[in-house]
Amino acid sequence: MSRPPTFVPPPCAQARPLRTARGPFAVLDAAPAGPVRGTALLLPGYTGSKEDFIALLEPLAGAGYRVVAVDGRGQYETSGPSDQESYARHELALDVLAQAEAVADERPVHLLGHSLGGQIARAAVLEDPAPFRTLTLMSSGPAEVAPDQQRRIRMLGEALGVMDMGRVWEAMRALDPPEDAGDPLRGHRDDLRRRWLLHNPAQLLATGHQLRTEPDRVDELAALDPPLPVHVLSGERDDTWPVPVLDAMAGRLGARRTRIEGAEHSPNTDRPAETAAAVAAFWDDHPVDGPQGGTAGASRPVARAVQKRD
Repeated sequence: MSRPPTFVPPPCAQARPLRTARGPFAVLDAAPAGPVRGTALLLPGYTGSKEDFIALLEPLAGAGYRVVAVDGRGQYETSGPSDQESYARHELALDVLAQAEAVADERPVHLLGHSLGGQIARAAVLEDPAPFRTLTLMSSGPAEVAPDQQRRIRMLGEALGVMDMGRVWEAMRALDPPEDAGDPLRGHRDDLRRRWLLHNPAQLLATGHQLRTEPDRVDELAALDPPLPVHVLSGERDDTWPVPVLDAMAGRLGARRTRIEGAEHSPNTDRPAETAAAVAAFWDDHPVDGPQGGTAGASRPVARAVQKRD
């Protein structure tokens, strides 16, 4: 679970509903003070929400980008139906296409997905790449999650079958390491509990199954013509998709590869300043008014690591 430092958006961001052809979605919409260089759509991961990107909003807006972070259907402040079929990967991909249309202003958008959000973003691009200028896969791998994570997701699904969301939350917290109890970001937090309680169990069950069974679609993404510039970004450690797996995926895609030093599965919350700088640098190399397609790595194809903060 990503643990954003706060659920209070910065002054540059507005919490509002995004009206789309597929219904409203709760978003945090951050705008730069000056000219807009492009618009970006950010998709959170499993059990996450738009707030997982809250520490990125100000630096990305400061770099000139309008940034729209979204709660997907059934996530936190976006309602969703109670049947798992409504959360099929195809349906979630169509939601993203509708979101892109709603924010695009007739220009392609930069698309970024974290973890599960990266796999949903990939599905949207494969459905229709035209609305997108770039794709950033943040801590999101080529296929199913690692075996240990598959077991944890299966256990969560079993718990959701016999307990309500409140009891499941208490059971998950009982498994937290003791050292988390006194940590203001990792210990008991009412905002994290409230977010959990507002998630739709059907969404968690359906997307959890997808994370355990996702097929490898990297070759399909690499075969797009014209190619879409791709950025594979992660921490230097990851127990959901091991870093060597992410390295290999980037190679297959000809993608830019960035590892954020000092970060794990959620560089967006572990090292937000460094993550925002790497993301903005990639977008800078692919302006929305520039030519579509081109090589995935563009002018800086060599993998580079962002330096650890002191």
